[in-house]
Amino acid sequence: MSKKPKQKPQHTATLPLVRRLAGSYLRPYIGMVLLASILIAINAGSSAVLAQKLVPLIDEVLSGKNPGYLRTFAIIVFATFVVRGFSGYFSAVLMNNVGQRLVAALQKQLYNHLIQADLAYLHSLPSGQLVSSLVNDVNQVRQGTAEVLTNYGQSVLTLIFLVGVMFQQDWLLATISLTVVPFTTVMLSRMTGRLRRVAGRTQAALGTFASILTQTFQGARHVKAYGMEEYEMRRVATIADDLRKLTNKSFRVSSSLIPINEVLSGVIFVGVIIYGGLEAAAGHATAGTLTSFTGAFLLAFEPLKRLSKLQTQLQVSLASAERVFELLDTPPRIVDRPGAGELAVASHAIRFQDVRFAYQDGTVALDGVSLEVPAGKTVALVGSSGSGKTTILNLIPRFYDVTGGSVTLGGQDVRDVTLASLRSAIGLVSQETGLFDDTVRGNIAYGRVGATAEEIEAAAKAAAAHDFILGLPQGYDTRVGENGVKLSGGQRQRIAIARAMLKNAPVLLLDEATSALDSESERLVQDALRRLQQGRTTLVIAHRLSTIIDADRIYVIDGGRVVESGTHDELLALDGAYARFHALQAGGGHGAVAELDVAPATAAGALSAAG
Repeated sequence: MSKKPKQKPQHTATLPLVRRLAGSYLRPYIGMVLLASILIAINAGSSAVLAQKLVPLIDEVLSGKNPGYLRTFAIIVFATFVVRGFSGYFSAVLMNNVGQRLVAALQKQLYNHLIQADLAYLHSLPSGQLVSSLVNDVNQVRQGTAEVLTNYGQSVLTLIFLVGVMFQQDWLLATISLTVVPFTTVMLSRMTGRLRRVAGRTQAALGTFASILTQTFQGARHVKAYGMEEYEMRRVATIADDLRKLTNKSFRVSSSLIPINEVLSGVIFVGVIIYGGLEAAAGHATAGTLTSFTGAFLLAFEPLKRLSKLQTQLQVSLASAERVFELLDTPPRIVDRPGAGELAVASHAIRFQDVRFAYQDGTVALDGVSLEVPAGKTVALVGSSGSGKTTILNLIPRFYDVTGGSVTLGGQDVRDVTLASLRSAIGLVSQETGLFDDTVRGNIAYGRVGATAEEIEAAAKAAAAHDFILGLPQGYDTRVGENGVKLSGGQRQRIAIARAMLKNAPVLLLDEATSALDSESERLVQDALRRLQQGRTTLVIAHRLSTIIDADRIYVIDGGRVVESGTHDELLALDGAYARFHALQAGGGHGAVAELDVAPATAAGALSAAG
């Protein structure tokens, strides 16, 4: 059986990428670019001045016709180097300034785009790769931009000026000398595609490298617990070797023109010397003319070689720009609808009406769910792992959108109001506390920017966190570490509750907020949660049934459907899945909700329809 040929990855053409970079990110700094371009032109022209002034030096001074010109020539040379030095310095400073501004603009745009992307998209990409794009890819774009605008432009202009000098001295010799240019151009164009592909693979490997490092350091506890240090070292070493091979390959490709250019240039230079020498001997050209031409030829060879080397950086930059634009060109799926208004409701009752939801891969998570959370009441969701509980919770703040049916808050479809007004009305406390590597004060204040110290402390007291915070080394100014690693589980949860207290939103979503806590921590957290729930419309995902006994209503979810609903006592009387799980926990078992067994007959229970 014949194998299908491996398709090469498609790349955006060079010109559209350059146009987009120039049009979107360089246009605001066009004044600085023009000034730098003038300085670059002056710098490039100075090389031509030196070559051109060799004619009178040879023909007038060395021949003894005009010895006084030597002083003039010395002044010109000194002035030329001064001009070259200052024009080179200021053009480099200006272009670096433009490059740094481009980085800042691109990073801000990319970060703003990603932070507003929907969760499904963010979860589909490793965080390390996103960080790599924000740092490595954008920095490569900056380097490429600075190289093109400075060295590329200077090399081209220098080449043009020097070729002008060559044609001024002898047009026939100049034409012969330039026969290397078409060959070099063809070779460069053939090399460009290979460079872009290798550069793209290199940047992708850097993203994978960053992703693995991020996962390894975040999971350091598990790495050590399972004795996987050697495994992780081998994994990182493999990627480091891959990066080394890709970098070497890129260097080999970009350097492949060096020996060919050197040989061709050597042949042409020998021809120029022989032809020029014969012309001078015959009296058709002066020694000054030949020296000036030869000097211009040798000076022109350097920018030509530099242009070949710059192709590597240019293609790396374009490959990085391609990756950045790929992220920028992915539109968020969860956005404000045209004409969406502010959430303005008298009460904050939540209602699911025949809600259906499927993930992008086609997996059905919810199949006709209908339930209601009355305003100011507490409703709990119970079900096995993967039954759809968290999906229900995620649809309320529009982390995802329903594929059928509707979710309303206070009678308004959540899709018809702005995301900002919707989410400002919702507080979230989950098992993943979402603490940042900031101070305790900063983490609590995340609930409401601009809160006073008194308000932050009041929220901490309401969450039963104030006392333990005062016992920390720097109190409220103690840094908690990434994900709150310096705190215990119960302490992290109480800070998360304090954050929700400070936000003071009318709707509260609790996603297994007391799971994985010891009994004492659970008691403290549960007390804080009761204070937080007072007067709020609350939807709870419960792991331990003892925490939801007092819920106004409990829904049992299985296979994306509501199979039982009622109060704690009503569900026990039904003697269905909920009753069996309650008996398991009450009997001292350690079964999880994941072991919840929903019998087919349960779905037909009288209380099922009440959902």
